Amino acid sequence: MLKNSCATLVLMAVFWGKQVYADGKAAIASAHPLATEAGFEILNQGGNVFDAAVAVSAALAVVEPSGSGLGGGGFWLLHRADDGFETMIDGREKAPLAAHRDMFLDNSGKVISRLSVDGALAAAIPGMPAALAHLSEKYGRLPLAQSLAPAIRYARDGFAIGERHRKLLKFRIEVMKKDPEAARLFLDNGAVPAYKSMLRQPDLANTLSRLAEDGREGFYDGEVAEKLVGSVRKAGGIWTLQDLADFQVVEREPVRGWYRGIKITGAAPPSAGGIGLIEALNILSGYDLKQVDSVTRKHLIAEAMRRAYHDRALYLGDADFVDMPIRRLLNEDYAAGLRSSLRPDKALPSAMLSGHMAEAPDGPHTTHFSIIDAEGNRVAATLSVNFPFGAGMVAAGTGVVLNDEMDDFVSLPGAMNVYGLVGGLANAIAPGKRMLSSMTPVFLEDGRRIAVLGTPGGSRIISMVLLGALDFADGNGPDSWVRVPRFHHQFIPDVIQYEKEAMTADEIKSLSERGHQLEEARYRYGNMQAVMQDKTTHTLTAASDPRGEGRASVFSLR
Repeated sequence: MLKNSCATLVLMAVFWGKQVYADGKAAIASAHPLATEAGFEILNQGGNVFDAAVAVSAALAVVEPSGSGLGGGGFWLLHRADDGFETMIDGREKAPLAAHRDMFLDNSGKVISRLSVDGALAAAIPGMPAALAHLSEKYGRLPLAQSLAPAIRYARDGFAIGERHRKLLKFRIEVMKKDPEAARLFLDNGAVPAYKSMLRQPDLANTLSRLAEDGREGFYDGEVAEKLVGSVRKAGGIWTLQDLADFQVVEREPVRGWYRGIKITGAAPPSAGGIGLIEALNILSGYDLKQVDSVTRKHLIAEAMRRAYHDRALYLGDADFVDMPIRRLLNEDYAAGLRSSLRPDKALPSAMLSGHMAEAPDGPHTTHFSIIDAEGNRVAATLSVNFPFGAGMVAAGTGVVLNDEMDDFVSLPGAMNVYGLVGGLANAIAPGKRMLSSMTPVFLEDGRRIAVLGTPGGSRIISMVLLGALDFADGNGPDSWVRVPRFHHQFIPDVIQYEKEAMTADEIKSLSERGHQLEEARYRYGNMQAVMQDKTTHTLTAASDPRGEGRASVFSLR
């Protein structure tokens, strides 16, 4: 429920954008100040970075419901400093057991508009709650209930909404008006609430409390599960209690590569991010990007993006369902072969790339946070409900915003999803299958620095992280990575999208002469969150994308 209020939130003292010696300190960057505070609150209570990751994840589910939530999922990339252990927790959503390949088609075999985006049928089985319980129990130091306490407090007591929240509500308002629970919770008599209105979510506080008390079973079994299934099925969805009972997170080996002395550790499938990032960097490793002019640099980067996104569409899906040529895609010799078709003076039309696209299928919203401590323990996590506010539906009595991740599957040959992405048979709908994602949490490490970064942004996530990684390679720090002007090519459509600041008029003209089509983005996009440790000076730095409303802080633990 929403009420106007001038209530003031008590904020922790933080160091904004300053470098501070890292002994006994940690750095957190997240998409919302309250989520960053939640992480430091748990660290100050004796938690480790993995407990803090639980706290930040849960807090974002409350204070940024447009981007993530208990009704969504994500990937958590972990590094433990004392033994070098790394893993990826795969909390990606799964298709319900009643899902089938043609579920979004009409009787004539055509895609039913918006059915995979809006409403109950668009919702996959959530992975966030199971992932938080797993992360806490296996890698944390504190009880799950303690790490969830800040999020429960935010949901119960409320917080003041910002302009980003209001903007995304406006974007999805017509869908949310149709769901009584979403309208009651997020709207003010059918309208977007005023700036700084208080959002209180007592049902979500209760659901989080059940998760805190009973762990995974508090969400996937019992009263909460029954309310979720009942609400979904009443609205035309196909969830069952068995779907929830069967859901399990999976730990996967991260994918790894090298670029000019930089070690890259990224998310594995069903994330396409790690493979796409490494493949693009492998292609670019054959050029000295510092020595070429700005037009050639942007041309080469766009062509590397084109080829990496082509392979994303052709080969990638859920590793539990399909065989993928991962070793080949990560191989430097394979990249050299792709590079041989790349002319510095001419764009290669996407239609000329090889490979049969038998089938076609993440924005603007998702969220990301990055954490590192003085010892180098770190977490990069990208979380999502897919479209802003997911399916535009809240499960009655739970406060849970349902995702619309079913749209990330392939539905029909030649049909694009809401982010314009195409895909192959590897990403076709199947019962219990995880859909492909562009989420790209990543670690970068060279002889002197460790970086943790990622961003929301749907299909443009991989290209944003690529530009950030190249800026890291150029020797710049977090404040620069998050501010890099962005451009993007995703194979189909065959066009370079760019932020206004990313291209000069002369660059646009020159790229057009090389055969590129260009299109200015309607808005600045992404919300990168980044932290870095300098291994030589023992300093931590953190930065939050100025395009968003997040907070990046380095904090001295009590």
